Formats: sequence, C-alpha cells, structure tokens
Amino acid sequence: MPSTLSEATDPFCLRAGESAELLRGHPWRRFVVLGDSVAEGMCEPVDGYSDLQWADRIAAELRATRPGLAYLNLGRRGLRAHEVHGTQLDAALAFTPDLALVVCGGNDAFRSSFDADAVDVEVAAMVTALRQAGADVITVGMFDVSHSPAVPAAMRPGLGERMRRLSSHTAALAARLGAVHVHLTDHPAVADPSLYSSDGRHGSARSDAIAAAETVRRLGAHLVGRR
Repeated sequence: MPSTLSEATDPFCLRAGESAELLRGHPWRRFVVLGDSVAEGMCEPVDGYSDLQWADRIAAELRATRPGLAYLNLGRRGLRAHEVHGTQLDAALAFTPDLALVVCGGNDAFRSSFDADAVDVEVAAMVTALRQAGADVITVGMFDVSHSPAVPAAMRPGLGERMRRLSSHTAALAARLGAVHVHLTDHPAVADPSLYSSDGRHGSARSDAIAAAETVRRLGAHLVGRR
C-alpha cells in the first residue's frame, strides 16, 4: 500500500459527511453484535487508519446520528457458528435489539471439513429469532482471507473456495430471511495484502475501515428502500 494512502484518502473508505447523510434519521436505538473474532475485533494497526474496529465503528456512526444508541458486542474469538448460536443468542435477545449484526462461519471455513449447510442452520436460527423479535439483521460475506500473504500457498485454493462458499450461502440465506447483506468477498481491494493481518486469519485496520464503509452504505440503501 502506498505510504501516502490513509483513511482520509482511501477511495474505499467513508468520505467526510457521507455517513451522516446515509444514516440521517435512522430508527435504530439498540444495536447488538453476535459472532467470532471478526465481531469482537482483532484488526492489526495500519498507519493512517483508526484503530477502532469494525463493529465499534458501525456503532459510532449510528450513535453520531442518534446519540442515545445502546450498543452490546457479544463477539468472542475462536467460536464456530454453533458456538455463537449456543452462547450468544439468548443474551442478544435479552438486550431487545432493533438492529443486529451476525458474523460467523469463518472459523468453520478454515477447516477442510467445512459444512456450509450446517453453518446455514446455525446462522438461519439466529437471524430468524432476531427478525421475529423485531430487529433488522445484518449478515456479511467476509473478505476472502486466502489472499493474505501470511496464508501458505498450498492452503490458498482450498481456503478460498470455502470462504466463497460460505459467502454465497450467507447471501442466499439473507435474501431468503430478509436480512441486510454486506458482500465483501469480491470487493475490489480483496487481493490487496494491506487488508490482512500478519496472523493470516484476520484483517487490518484498513479492512475494518472498508468493511465499516460498506456496511454503512448498505444500511443507507436499506433505509432508502424503507422510505
């Protein structure tokens, strides 16, 4: 990544005033996040970019428009989809959210035994329960981390195929259940090494900034569709 590039000049990040325009008058008062390390936030610092992680960024943008927004992040690193469902859904529902972000399945996809249908069952159960409780739900097709330079070359084809399968399944599930889906898997910057952390599993502060921008833009489009 060129040394002159920063969050303020990155073509994929939010522009000044963009979020305020997109989220103006949004109705959400209680935002909950369920998931694994992507939800919890493990981004690696990048010069020129905020260290605020993805879900916290979304909460901050929502709160800038509605200062009283309540926010709960239940994300915990290392969890597979069934563990997110089993340990976080009850607490999420007890929070009585009107907006929820569900992001998991990446730890499942890192395994060669990945079962996309089994992950679907867990994610669908969470999305359905949250929707039935009155919340709008955000799902995510994550960046394809197989592009990370830290992923061994021999692992990349298989991991990339599994990440794309997880993404396509999640997109189809979101369409079926009425969730707001954020598709990052084919983002124009997905193959840029600067998006990934040195551990080969997570993103950088740049990827979190881009993911937050894409999420805010999808929420903005959702609001336009409701008006």
